[in-house]
Amino acid sequence: MSLLALDGPAVDGNLYTWLTGLAQRAPSRLDGLVTAWSTYGLALFAVLMVLAWWRARASAEAARTAMALAAPLVVVAAFLVDTGIKSVFREQRPCQTLHTVTLEACPPLGDWSFPSNHAAIAAAAATALWLTDRRLAAIAVPAALLMAFSRVWVGAHYPHDVALGLAVGALVAWLLTRTARRATPLVQRLGTSPLRPLVAPR
Repeated sequence: MSLLALDGPAVDGNLYTWLTGLAQRAPSRLDGLVTAWSTYGLALFAVLMVLAWWRARASAEAARTAMALAAPLVVVAAFLVDTGIKSVFREQRPCQTLHTVTLEACPPLGDWSFPSNHAAIAAAAATALWLTDRRLAAIAVPAALLMAFSRVWVGAHYPHDVALGLAVGALVAWLLTRTARRATPLVQRLGTSPLRPLVAPR
């Protein structure tokens, strides 16, 4: 463990073990749904970003289209920042440190826990959507919170891992998505080029 790493059990280890214990006592159908969401739920954010682009394109609002087109790159940037933080802190997974029984197989040593990539990706997508399309964000924001919760429920992360993951994803996405508005002139130029279908209806 890095000298910079948080002492996970000291921060919220009790909350982690309480939640994973609750998961062990929960109905198997509920656990199956949460586990499936934890594993595959990020695909929903990809679908929502495609819908945001399609709706922005149809609106013919150049600034909105610029932000919608930037959303996937924003999410990738948030993932890279989050992964960079992981490489600095190098905190072991709670299932490795506390040796609890978890719904998800415990990742191997060296697969760092702090902060959560899943939470960062979900928060980045939700934030980008919040700035681009509030109707879709009404789905994305609670979905991101549910993703963060699910990562603790299945035993993959401490609560502080997902909390920071949400914060990192939201901050990176807020800054980059607002910056993407500066590409509005480029979107306007694309609207008069052969690439018009990318930014506006025919």
